[in-house]
Amino acid sequence: MNDDRRAFLESLLETPSPSGFETAGQRVWTEYVREFADDVRTDAYGNAVGVHDGSGDGPSIAFGGHADEIGFIVRDVLEDGFLRLDRVGGSDRTVSKGQHVTVHADEPVQGVIGQTAIHLREEDEDTFEDVREQFVDVGAESAEEARELVEVGDPVTFSTTVFDLHGTRVSARGMDNRVGTWAAAEGLRRAVEADVDATVYAVSTVQEEVGLNGAKMVGFDLAPDAYVAVDVTHATDNPDVAKKNTGPVTLGDGPVVGRGSANHPRVVELARESAAAEGIEVQLQAAGGRTGTDADAVFTSRGGVPSLNVGLPNRYMHTPVEVIDTEDLVAVADLLGAMAGRAGEFAPFVVEV
Repeated sequence: MNDDRRAFLESLLETPSPSGFETAGQRVWTEYVREFADDVRTDAYGNAVGVHDGSGDGPSIAFGGHADEIGFIVRDVLEDGFLRLDRVGGSDRTVSKGQHVTVHADEPVQGVIGQTAIHLREEDEDTFEDVREQFVDVGAESAEEARELVEVGDPVTFSTTVFDLHGTRVSARGMDNRVGTWAAAEGLRRAVEADVDATVYAVSTVQEEVGLNGAKMVGFDLAPDAYVAVDVTHATDNPDVAKKNTGPVTLGDGPVVGRGSANHPRVVELARESAAAEGIEVQLQAAGGRTGTDADAVFTSRGGVPSLNVGLPNRYMHTPVEVIDTEDLVAVADLLGAMAGRAGEFAPFVVEV
């Protein structure tokens, strides 16, 4: 990954975008995509689309990631100045206590989610309270003082940032799913550079973590011939994962192509043959019911949009320390670019009955 692409990834990861509050992150994304897209547009809720105008002889194909991340929201200011929280998306109550957080008020406010010291806890108190029972300490000594800083409805995120691990491994909050929006943008850039015949859309959706809401809007409005939802998927190669409950997905072994449910067989075929032609190693993942991604919303839009979920292996999902391999991420973008170039060979995307 060259310096410009890495800087773009870091800008996405360092810009807080909890569900319902994605505007700042979407600005980062659209500013980058405008450098090479023929057009960039947004809708009423902030979904963003960059376009490569094809020759008119090819199909249309969209690559989409979701811009939002999990987080918290201020639901109450207590008389002693502490803040009560609620969840935004699938925030994990087992990793939140004792963490630095930022309350995104008019000006950022630093705080911590309180955790009683181990010396003062009884043995039977070593439990993980629900997020609604946890609290943020911003240093205020009264409700009046706290309300000068924050108000109910302000979003909250962990304050962790980007850290390089050994080799090409990187850790950050919000890999889920800035990496998907990064890959969608880079897939579009590759399509533009190759001047492919297909019309190609790069999509950055909002509010995936709270119900695939942005994808429902985009799937109806855009109605492409095919849609590839790029999201993280669970890497199952760390010691604590119960292998009996998962399929094998390994960090560093390449993009993960879904099969089953929303994953359209013809789009799966496009992905696998494009990967083989370009020497891109891919992993396969079964989706017997749902993919758990934007593909689940798009594939039923307008009577059916042929869709595919392409996953990026990710360790420790929905924690402040998600880990990916940047070589996997570059390979996802390469795969999308290859699919854009070969899309015309596989269209129309229909199941023969």
